[in-house]
Amino acid sequence: MGLKHVKEDWDLIVVGGGITGAGILREAARMRLDVLLVERMDFAWGTSSRSTKLVHGGLRYLKEGHPFLTKTSVEERERMLKEAPGLVEQIGFLMPVYRGASPGKWTLDVGLMLYDLMAHERQHRFYDAGDFSSLTPYLKRKGLAGGFRFFDAQVDDARLVLRLINEAVASGVQALNYTAVREIVRDDEGQVTGVIIEDTETLDRKTLSARAVINATGVWGEELHPSTGRKRHLRPLRGSHLVFPHSIIPVDEAVTIIHPRDKRPVFAIPWEGAVLVGTTDIDHGEDIRKEPFITEEEIQYLLEAIQTFFPSLDVSADNCISTFAGIRPVLSEDNISPSEESRDYVVWKEKGLVTVTGGKLTTFRKMAWDTLKEARSFLPPVRFIGKQEPVFFAVPETIPEKNLGLSAETWRRLYGRYGKNAAHELVYTASPDDLVPIPGTLTLWAELPFTAKHERVRHLSDLLLRRVRIGLLTPMGGKEHIKRVQKLCESSLSWDKKRWKQEIKDYLDLWKRCYSIPEQKK
Repeated sequence: MGLKHVKEDWDLIVVGGGITGAGILREAARMRLDVLLVERMDFAWGTSSRSTKLVHGGLRYLKEGHPFLTKTSVEERERMLKEAPGLVEQIGFLMPVYRGASPGKWTLDVGLMLYDLMAHERQHRFYDAGDFSSLTPYLKRKGLAGGFRFFDAQVDDARLVLRLINEAVASGVQALNYTAVREIVRDDEGQVTGVIIEDTETLDRKTLSARAVINATGVWGEELHPSTGRKRHLRPLRGSHLVFPHSIIPVDEAVTIIHPRDKRPVFAIPWEGAVLVGTTDIDHGEDIRKEPFITEEEIQYLLEAIQTFFPSLDVSADNCISTFAGIRPVLSEDNISPSEESRDYVVWKEKGLVTVTGGKLTTFRKMAWDTLKEARSFLPPVRFIGKQEPVFFAVPETIPEKNLGLSAETWRRLYGRYGKNAAHELVYTASPDDLVPIPGTLTLWAELPFTAKHERVRHLSDLLLRRVRIGLLTPMGGKEHIKRVQKLCESSLSWDKKRWKQEIKDYLDLWKRCYSIPEQKK
């Protein structure tokens, strides 16, 4: 849909299509506001598709003196587990305790007890060395005193963003990807009256009016609205991950290990049939408008942690399926190490322009509420939806009678990622040959043509890196599957042969540049 079909007058325009913008769009739609979201790249292109895939309370934030952030996060985690089954799922965490190492057993036990109190349920237990080793057999035994098992939750972060956007659009609002705000329009008194938007590919422009504009562009926030605090500015921090086959790091629950070099936590987390290892936490000195990628130093840092604590597995970079890197938006005012920076969020406003940045994926809904409250004085009278009302459309708790042989787990997964109606359409319009998983993943072939048709895909990278995740989960970004992908999606995308050839080349070049390891780049 071109910009000529976009109407000119809005109550609210949200800039940024990551988790923060998507959450604001969803809440604004529930408040019956006339709202438009625009995203310069693709939905979830930035930080919100490059996280560690956790919906968690942030146990380490207790240690750092942020109990309210942890409490809020735990509450939101519990809410999402109830509201979005199949998308947000509980995952066990194993945390070894080594003799003479920090944090010790007592410190961890106190922190986990507080964690349990916030969740209103005892969820942690200590195991002696023998029993703990049976839970994670390949973990280093030397010096092991035992370990804790507790629970958090995990998510496909890009699918979380897309479900929020899709359900908001189904409620009557609008969202555009590959659409940039080129200028904030103001009146003679400096009050915001609208924006000038541009399709970043056709270069078509249009001026829109709005009562308020919310800047939810994350790490790019100060490009649109500089911080109002003289000493507080965004500090881009990069977090990178390695992705391995489960057969290389055979863990069935997440394992938290303390890096021997700097004592930061590093995770090995089973996800979508693979295992993520991450994350790093370093200043990102590159151009934030360019796609980030892992460095050789970060690869060695993560490998050092895995090789130290899983020595018998002999893990190397050669075993890696893919890599990915994201940039965290952290508002900093002190000269401190990246890991000590607060992960809380901030909101500031000026004459109809409200900016929100920082924060965590887990707390997206609270961020949306606080941001909309700041914008309220600029908006028409609205009813603020009760906080206990669910943010997601309900999905069935049981599989449909016409299940086409799909397991209850598969139906739960599809409901979680797409919602009830979309999951039914996806399955019932698919060929039986496409209702099987792509090798090495949990993704059905049928998800490809469905998302290509319904989820505003502009490029092959949108499809393979965010709508589904086979670009991260299969060797060489799914290169061996490209012909079948093309055959499945030709009718949905309507690209001619020349366009397909170019899209495939561009995608594989991007994958080698930003999602591979250095040996693969060569």
